[in-house]
Amino acid sequence: MANREALRELQSRLAERLQLARSEARQQSWLAVECEGLGLLAPLPMAGEIFSVGTLLPVPHTKPWFMGVANLRGGLHGVVDLAAFLGLRQPLARDAVREQARLLAFNPAVGAHCAVLVDRLSGLRSAAQLSQLPADDQQRPAFAGGLYQDVEGRRWQEIDLAALARHEQFLAIAA
Repeated sequence: MANREALRELQSRLAERLQLARSEARQQSWLAVECEGLGLLAPLPMAGEIFSVGTLLPVPHTKPWFMGVANLRGGLHGVVDLAAFLGLRQPLARDAVREQARLLAFNPAVGAHCAVLVDRLSGLRSAAQLSQLPADDQQRPAFAGGLYQDVEGRRWQEIDLAALARHEQFLAIAA
C-alpha cells in the first residue's frame, strides 16, 4: 500500500514538473548582447552559434559595415558590424576588434548565412526578468521588436534576426 502511494506521489510530481517545463518552454527568452552600449535582445530561436572573431576575409566594393566573410564551422558567412550598420559608430577596422567581441551567427532556420559582430555578450534573459515598455512614437525599422526594461532599469531593444536578414538595407552590401 505504501508503495502505491509513493508511486502516485512520484507520478504527481513528475506531471507537475512536466507541466512546468512546458510552460517554461513557451516563455520567451533572448540572448542579450551589447553594441556601443546599446542593449539588444536576440530571440533564442533565431540565434545560432556564438564564435570568437577569427579571420575575416575582406570583400571588395562592399559597404563599410560589411566586414567580410568568415568560415564558421565549415560554412561561409557574411559578417556585418552590427553597431556600424545601426549607425551607432563608425565601422571598425578588422584589427581594431576588441577581445570580448563575438560573432553571433543566425540560426540556419532563418535562411541566411550571416553573422553579426557584437561588442560583447551579456548573457541570457527571460520574460520573467524583463518588463515590456509601451511603444513610443519613434520610427523604428521593421527588424526592431519590443522595448524592454530589466530590474536594474536598463533598456533592451529586441532585434528580430529573421526580419534583419530580409531587410533591404541589410541585404544591400554593395558599395
